[in-house]
Amino acid sequence: MPITLYGAPLSPFVRKVRLCLLEKGLDYALEVVMPFTPPEWYLQLNPLGRIPALKDGELTLADSSVICQYLEETYAHTACLYGNNPTDRAHVRWLEKYADYELAPLTTFGVFRNRVLKPSSGQPCNEESVQTALNQKLPPHLDYLEGQLGQKPYFLGEQLSMADLAITSQLINMEHGREAIDANRWPALSAHYTRVKELASVQSLLPGEQRTTAKLIEMGKQTALSS
Repeated sequence: MPITLYGAPLSPFVRKVRLCLLEKGLDYALEVVMPFTPPEWYLQLNPLGRIPALKDGELTLADSSVICQYLEETYAHTACLYGNNPTDRAHVRWLEKYADYELAPLTTFGVFRNRVLKPSSGQPCNEESVQTALNQKLPPHLDYLEGQLGQKPYFLGEQLSMADLAITSQLINMEHGREAIDANRWPALSAHYTRVKELASVQSLLPGEQRTTAKLIEMGKQTALSS
């Protein structure tokens, strides 16, 4: 029985799990469940109603980080995405948490939600909130990540990890919201973002996401014209 992942493709947390599955070469099926208004049956998988959730045989799990760490431990014969020793594993888990809890409120819920999701559903974009995220709240986090990366290609040096995938997953949503990392201010992080985006796993997902995002932006424009 294949692994089933529940969630919406544009969610950075769903994307993170999809990239984990792809990098590990694990077969899975994506069953689309939209956030905020999930069907009643989904609450049996995650009583909080959040995405993603995962079903592997008889096991069901919620929370993207819990899911990815389960996949790492259960499918240990596949690509190692959490490092090879306790120090590396702790570092990866910290940066994964940093992406989920510090970047997400700004890149996804600050920029992407205001620029893409809200207009597509007839709600106004709070551009002041977007600019606050971009100019005040996000730069200190990018400064920190720039320092953590240094001159290394990945956060664990030569080894790709969930830290790279989690951080890139959040920055992709910022790009969907038509914002990019300033390569002059954060050259290492900008190069890292480009490097991770070029992975075959990421490239397999991006075209579909970009088409969906373009449709949502067009919906927002049409809604604004008709109101």
